[in-house]
Amino acid sequence: QVQLVESGGGLVQPGGSLRLSCTASGSIFSINAMGWYRQFPGKQRELVASIISGGNSKYADSVKGRFTISRDNAKNTVSLQMNSLKPEDTAVYYCNVADQRWRPYWGQGTQVTVSS
Repeated sequence: QVQLVESGGGLVQPGGSLRLSCTASGSIFSINAMGWYRQFPGKQRELVASIISGGNSKYADSVKGRFTISRDNAKNTVSLQMNSLKPEDTAVYYCNVADQRWRPYWGQGTQVTVSS
């Protein structure tokens, strides 16, 4: 059993910042990749950013230069620093973890709303 606990969502004005964090616990020996996805109403979940165990990261084009993903391997934690937020970033954000066999696990989702 693997649990992912997310935190940090909320309401922010355009141009503001939020930091999302996610910690994995339970029966997980090692983690290959950690990342964040988001889902807009009526749309499929899409990748926002991911980072593998070696530290290489990738971002959706829409967030490059504004979002930064980081991970703490010792704490099984992944964070997403979101700056210069736009109304179009409004979505439910999901933490994703892939274990040593690349099995995916998902967090419960956290709402991010960017609005004045």
